[in-house]
Amino acid sequence: MAGQQRSTAELIEIESRLGAHNYHPLDVVLTRGEGVWVWDVDGKRYLDCLAAYSAVNQGHCHPVIRKALSDQADRLTLTSRAFRNDQLPLFYEEICALTRSHKVLPMNSGAEAVETAIKAVRKWGYEEKGVVDNAAEIIVCENGFHGRTITIVGFSTDPGARAGFGPFAPGFRCVPYGDAMALEAAITPNTVACLIEPIQGEAGVIIPPDGYLRSVREICSRHEIMLILDEIQTGLGRTGKLFAEEHEGVEADVTLVGKALSGGFYPMSAVLSNTEVLGVLKPGNHGSTFGGNPLACAIARAALRVLIEEGMIENARVQGEYILESLRSLRHPGIKEVRGRGLMLAIELHPSGKGARAYSEALMRAGVLCKETHKHTLRLAPPLVINRAEVDWLLQTISDAFEAVPA
Repeated sequence: MAGQQRSTAELIEIESRLGAHNYHPLDVVLTRGEGVWVWDVDGKRYLDCLAAYSAVNQGHCHPVIRKALSDQADRLTLTSRAFRNDQLPLFYEEICALTRSHKVLPMNSGAEAVETAIKAVRKWGYEEKGVVDNAAEIIVCENGFHGRTITIVGFSTDPGARAGFGPFAPGFRCVPYGDAMALEAAITPNTVACLIEPIQGEAGVIIPPDGYLRSVREICSRHEIMLILDEIQTGLGRTGKLFAEEHEGVEADVTLVGKALSGGFYPMSAVLSNTEVLGVLKPGNHGSTFGGNPLACAIARAALRVLIEEGMIENARVQGEYILESLRSLRHPGIKEVRGRGLMLAIELHPSGKGARAYSEALMRAGVLCKETHKHTLRLAPPLVINRAEVDWLLQTISDAFEAVPA
């Protein structure tokens, strides 16, 4: 059947039969995308309100990024870090200028960036702070999400992420999110860092109290521990600022980026920090065959460039404020709360009512793709290129879909 178009039902059956069932996707089979829109194999168009968990901030198949991919793929794709390539230093130069970072370590996935940061701050703790060998501790937050490696799920508080995967690595202390006093109380002489999302995405777009990040920054500075901000979802324009930390005027010691770093074209992530932290890593301590490859670097350079030159970050702020205000005016008995910052938004439903899956399926039928999280919350995160006409259509579609699903 090579070359023959399979039906939606056939493709879903093949995926279900041959693939591991580690996801619960909506039953839509996508084949094409452009800007904020995607099309399924039957030709139906949808407005993408997930943007691949913020990996497609620049919109689907952005022509400038696509050309960068094509041009670089014609020249050189991979050397490994055994040799140098001409794209990596230019990527370093441009991302450091944009983010005011002093050192960069490129990897492939967000989880790899988190693991890299954990290794780096532990080594810094032993070599620079004088923490006893193999005793370093990192403070993390309840309901946080930083990936799915064994180390990371080991400090997760989500039973679905942890159950059945132990034993787990020691060295993590978990505190309530948004509580700076609890974080400070958890600090010991062995604490080397705290790892925080500026806004908890997977938990349902949970925004901490005003001043929380400023307090955490002050606490970390006073206790001489590193502040690691996981901006893999929140960074690169999603919240209406380049980084979510900017909303409180703080600067992390270590910032983690991924997802939109390549505009959805290629896996790439990076640890942004300084010589004090990343300088402890020496040849042989850490690496990745694909990390910093020339294809990824060329793509990332283009992805960062269009994010700035095309005003996507400001658009996220303007459109996000409009969407948030409009959603808060919805009068539906199933809605408990609407919250968000920039184009990172959530509609939380009353637990006693219909679950969020029913609403995400109703929206899919109406031509909007979003995804539920933790059963009772819908996340809305369209590409940052969405315009006002598309926003108005989205809002009307959401209103109609909610009216069609009783609470």
